[in-house]
Amino acid sequence: MDGTLADTVELILCSYRHTMEVHLGQVLPDERWLSAIGTPLVSQLRGFARDEEEVKAMLETFTVFQRELHDDMVRPFPGAGALLSKLRTRGAHLAVITSKRGVVARRTLEVCGLWNSVDLLIAVEDVDRGKPDPESVEQALSVLGLTDFRREVLFVGDSPFDLQAGRAAGTLTAAVSWGPFERQTLEAEHPDYFLETFEDLLRL
Repeated sequence: MDGTLADTVELILCSYRHTMEVHLGQVLPDERWLSAIGTPLVSQLRGFARDEEEVKAMLETFTVFQRELHDDMVRPFPGAGALLSKLRTRGAHLAVITSKRGVVARRTLEVCGLWNSVDLLIAVEDVDRGKPDPESVEQALSVLGLTDFRREVLFVGDSPFDLQAGRAAGTLTAAVSWGPFERQTLEAEHPDYFLETFEDLLRL
């Protein structure tokens, strides 16, 4: 969702910078956060916190700050809504799998005008193991009745963790060019497709 359908990277980075300044007294390079973007927030914070108590405190700071700015900073990538509408017209089942909490993910989709186009949302609290583990993808396949048709399913993502999860679950994978990761980082995961635009997906 983030970096694929919704342009949220600047909001995420603002929240990260604020959290690091509050708890560590300094603003660290954005690259340290971006390298793991797409994995669960708690896992990312553990890479900066000194103990679990600090993880909890950082999580609270990050969450409160992000909530205050969310609706003003989040926007869909141009063409995202039209893409989902066209896919639904074709009879596609559409699931969003995210490392965000469900309430935040739903709000992002609502603000972007995409919520009513989605059949299923799998959030971080719905699984025991987040991406790159395939559990969330497996759960989506099961709920949608597609477990036996996984090679007809395309998992689209902007991070290597998305591509790893999709591949491990046995689906086809597609990387998008408009997320925060460099093309060479995504190509190293050998996606089945590389999308330069939303229209590329409709041509598959």
